[in-house]
Amino acid sequence: MSFDKLISRIIETGNPTVVGLDPKLAYVPDFLKKHYLDEDGESLKAASRALFRFNQGIIDAICDIVPAIKPQAAYYEMYGHHGIKTLERTIRYAHLKGMYVITDGKRNDIGATMEAYASAHLGSCMVGENECIPFGSDALTVNGYLGTDGIKPLLDVCEGTDKGIFVLVKTSNKSSGELQDRLIDGTPVYAIMGDMCEEWGKDTIGKYGYSSVGAVVGATYPEQLTELRKRLPHTFFLVPGYGAQGGGAAGLTGAFDENGIGAIVNSSRAVMCAYMNEGCDPRDFAAAARREVLRMKEDITSHIKIK
Repeated sequence: MSFDKLISRIIETGNPTVVGLDPKLAYVPDFLKKHYLDEDGESLKAASRALFRFNQGIIDAICDIVPAIKPQAAYYEMYGHHGIKTLERTIRYAHLKGMYVITDGKRNDIGATMEAYASAHLGSCMVGENECIPFGSDALTVNGYLGTDGIKPLLDVCEGTDKGIFVLVKTSNKSSGELQDRLIDGTPVYAIMGDMCEEWGKDTIGKYGYSSVGAVVGATYPEQLTELRKRLPHTFFLVPGYGAQGGGAAGLTGAFDENGIGAIVNSSRAVMCAYMNEGCDPRDFAAAARREVLRMKEDITSHIKIK
């Protein structure tokens, strides 16, 4: 009931990064799209099949050097039930390749509704006497602004497993400070939310010293990264905003502890669109993605040493 599984993979690969698989059809090379469009027409089914093949190629290319993927649910939901099937298939394929999966869903509700989200993304549901696993992700991003009522159902599902959650604390977007930087009795809202993560996770500390309740803290705010790492010693960080959103490797150092762990850094578009950025043959898209994750690993680990 912690992030031990994820941290073990980070140490094994020497790579504290996660690839966000947030595919748009425009990112998929034309030769892949054509195959499925020819078979199924200009349909949601064709788009979803092309997205899965694209994801599969990237996963095959990076699974030995990157510990985790992070599919953003919205990019699959936009294609209806075919897209949802692609999300499920992507999660299962990544698991077959030994990767940890964080579903970026930012779910937020209370009571039975949050229990349903928890069962869908992290747990299981009963169909008669048969226990079924809908998606089977290892972790889920959540919005904590409904308070404990929206978090406890998730912790109940995580109990006894290696499943975890990442709570939005200090997000990477430009307007995050409109609310998150507001002061309550002199303390920023993001720091209060971080303190709540520490409280929610206090009974789930794993062997590396981190609980099953993580925090989303953006690379675009390096000062807050450093501040929150000191303030939240048992809270593992998911760090978006590296690369495309302007967060640099040098500013990430404050997210990590003295052993070089404590955070995992996300990159999405730079990996998926690496073949476009390189100007290489689109049929080389997976190899280009591999080259980009190796570049990212070298960039980050030149500042952070995992012990």
